[in-house]
Amino acid sequence: MEADERKRIVEALLLAAREPLAAAQIGKLAPGLGAAGARELLDALRTEYDRDGRGFALCEVAGGWQLRTRPELAEFVQRLELERPARISRAALETLAIVAYRQPVTRAEVEHVRGVDCGPVLRSLLERHLLRLAGHREVPGRPMLYGTTRRFLEVFGLAGIEDLPSLRDVEELARAAAAAAAEAEAASADSRVFAPEGEGGAAHAPAGAAATGDGEPDADEEADGGDDPGRPWDLH
Repeated sequence: MEADERKRIVEALLLAAREPLAAAQIGKLAPGLGAAGARELLDALRTEYDRDGRGFALCEVAGGWQLRTRPELAEFVQRLELERPARISRAALETLAIVAYRQPVTRAEVEHVRGVDCGPVLRSLLERHLLRLAGHREVPGRPMLYGTTRRFLEVFGLAGIEDLPSLRDVEELARAAAAAAAEAEAASADSRVFAPEGEGGAAHAPAGAAATGDGEPDADEEADGGDDPGRPWDLH
């Protein structure tokens, strides 16, 4: 079989698959390719798409390969009438992060870090297939252990759990975000001080203007004792 024909077969498999395909799986499906040949062809395709500036990229995620639209084109893709993505609350995101960095971990260990009951949030993440049951800890009571799933890697665009940013990187990002938020708040306060009345000045702010949100709390926050949800994250 010619190289061009094999490339067409691999592209068809990638387009048709609902989940990332492993190189070994592609090697079995494409005649005479094999795992090593599939890996070589996938690397060549990724280079080709990047070089030609295609609107999509070949990404290695969740132990497999998947065609994805490029992030810089997201605003155009969002104009499609696609199914509304599921949302993940701040409470769920915090719980997910604890499990991801400390797995395998028990519910009690997660609750020790967060300081609140996490049972309903953990159940929600299990139902979304972002977490899995990873056995029992061999201590009195044999508590259940939680770990992340392949779906977690796929959602967050990770080839493997080792690709998570280090905690030092996370801390630096958090400090930078906090500084940016403080700067934005200071600029907003200055604009309110100098705004003429009738043009957004504080004297004409309607009652209750400080309230935010859509009035519909996420199920995870309700189950988490009213934890401040912040800005929900979209799961694509």
